[in-house]
Amino acid sequence: MLTLLSAAAANAGSPPAYLQFLPLVAMAVIFYFLILRPQMKRQKEHQQRIAGLQKGDQVITAGGLVAKVVRIDDHYVDLELAPNVRVKAVRSTLGEVVQPGDKAAND
Repeated sequence: MLTLLSAAAANAGSPPAYLQFLPLVAMAVIFYFLILRPQMKRQKEHQQRIAGLQKGDQVITAGGLVAKVVRIDDHYVDLELAPNVRVKAVRSTLGEVVQPGDKAAND
């Protein structure tokens, strides 16, 4: 009987097992709110900008080139870098859509 009481007293002093996982859960929550959620928000905004792309818009490519959209396909975009200089780019590689009032380059 004495051994049962001493075993029960030893178990009463240790914390519950779920408390060992509490720091891991807290780190996962912090990781989600500080890293994953803002990244998903930026990705969603980028997809909306690319989906709303129209002919005549001025864009900045991921490589830093400023160009005007000439033609739009499902996956590709024809860009005019300078008069009579056209390139074909993958639509998802466009970085920014420059608003008409913004100054994109040293014009």
